[in-house]
Amino acid sequence: MSDLFLPLRSVHMTCAALSILGFVIRYIWMLRESPLLQKRAVKIVPHIVDTVLLLSAIGLVGIIGFGPNAAWLSAKIAGLIVYIVLGTLALKRGRTKGARAVFGLLAIIVFAFIASVARTHNPLGFFMQV
Repeated sequence: MSDLFLPLRSVHMTCAALSILGFVIRYIWMLRESPLLQKRAVKIVPHIVDTVLLLSAIGLVGIIGFGPNAAWLSAKIAGLIVYIVLGTLALKRGRTKGARAVFGLLAIIVFAFIASVARTHNPLGFFMQV
């Protein structure tokens, strides 16, 4: 395996942690109608973190290969798409605060699923425990 694998995986995992932490903070601020959501850094930093997260993911797939890992990587990608949609509905597009609250909780659950898929390398993630 490449000498870049471990450092790239560390960057990826750190960005994943920062991404969900940032989401949860912004979610709580949304529920509290905090003016902090309008700060410039709050609008820019998540995009930087998520871009580094995505680029590190692409780099890791380049190292480990997609073919032999297609099942669990595809589950992560599908989960990511669902997470993005739910996150957008939670923070911006949900019609009511109640709907945004539900979408936010669902987004956090989907993020946990994605992390469980990454941890187990099983496309069922935490559902394989059931």
